[in-house]
Amino acid sequence: MTRPKPAWRPAPRHGVPGSCVAMPHGGRWATVRAFLAERLPVLDEAGWADRLLRGEVLGQSGEVLGVDARFQPAQLLWYWREPEAEAEIPFEAEVLFQDEHIVVADKPHFLPMSPVGRYARWTLLAQLQRQLGLDTLTPIHRLDRETAGVVVFCIQPATRAAYQDLFRQRSVHKQYEALADHRPELDWPQTRRSRIVPSDQHMLMHEVEGEANAETLIEWLEARDGTARYRLTPLTGRTHQLRVHMNALGLPLRGDSLYPVMQPAPAVGAAPDYSQPLQLLARCIRFQDPISGLERCFESRRQLD
Repeated sequence: MTRPKPAWRPAPRHGVPGSCVAMPHGGRWATVRAFLAERLPVLDEAGWADRLLRGEVLGQSGEVLGVDARFQPAQLLWYWREPEAEAEIPFEAEVLFQDEHIVVADKPHFLPMSPVGRYARWTLLAQLQRQLGLDTLTPIHRLDRETAGVVVFCIQPATRAAYQDLFRQRSVHKQYEALADHRPELDWPQTRRSRIVPSDQHMLMHEVEGEANAETLIEWLEARDGTARYRLTPLTGRTHQLRVHMNALGLPLRGDSLYPVMQPAPAVGAAPDYSQPLQLLARCIRFQDPISGLERCFESRRQLD
């Protein structure tokens, strides 16, 4: 079934955007709560009944649905994600720039970009929506939860595609900084080209034989007490590309919980070890603004340990 296009979207609640689910044709459910309990079993029928009683499930035009609302095929339902246990993340982003089209933020370590998995309220998107009062704010590229630094958000839906096209067309210049072991026997600078694909292990990527699909320029900047600072310039944008390329050189990043060995994740609702951030920083981003035509360059004010 093709999902009907939403004619209306609810405003975020506590910075969490509304989520949408379509009731399919030929459904066997008598009530909305029975359908939601089967389609979204994060809550049972009693749990969805409680959400309905609290006015937290809406119809496709924004009407509040009652606890006994009937199932209606081809209609949309709106709700807000609400993880059972979500660890508070006590770090604030800094807004580096804002105009009528974009917001540029300096993201801290540990803060997810947007609601995903066990995170809903404690995300950069939610934080900025609350701080700036901009319900339409949307990230136009992403950083890993563990990575800090510069990230760009779009304010107006009408201009979002123009900014996203910059990234699709690789018209954005990005530089990162990282801390890893100092290996004086290696030659710098060097360009790492390889083929990166998902591994059999959940969440992880790895290099395999074949045509290269990932390329990173790696430059040595300085060293102290066995630790070196590197400048990383990705020329492609594969998942975990910088972490995989540095690990392949025998230079896993300081604080990396995934490479070379995945560390156990914190229990649901438990905070990560904030004393060991991944030493990877999106230092700067540069592009020609597709709306104003101006050359934009934004630099993080954060420093790696």
